[in-house]
Amino acid sequence: MQDTIANLKRGERAIITDVSSIHIPLKLLEMGCLPGNPVQLLQVAPFADPMYLNINGTHLAIRKETAIHILIEKIADE
Repeated sequence: MQDTIANLKRGERAIITDVSSIHIPLKLLEMGCLPGNPVQLLQVAPFADPMYLNINGTHLAIRKETAIHILIEKIADE
């Protein structure tokens, strides 16, 4: 099973590897949610929904039901 944005912990960083699901709104793709772009979880609202992210310099809030469809590869902390 591959990691998704929904699996990130606060402060963790990753690289988006796949966004090919039909469940991802076109607006997210237009705002930079594309393979190869960095993502970092900034905050999580109560009950873990929505998630506040920094994706390639753009701050976005997305629902967990969308985040589970965006595949990532975590970046090891240095």
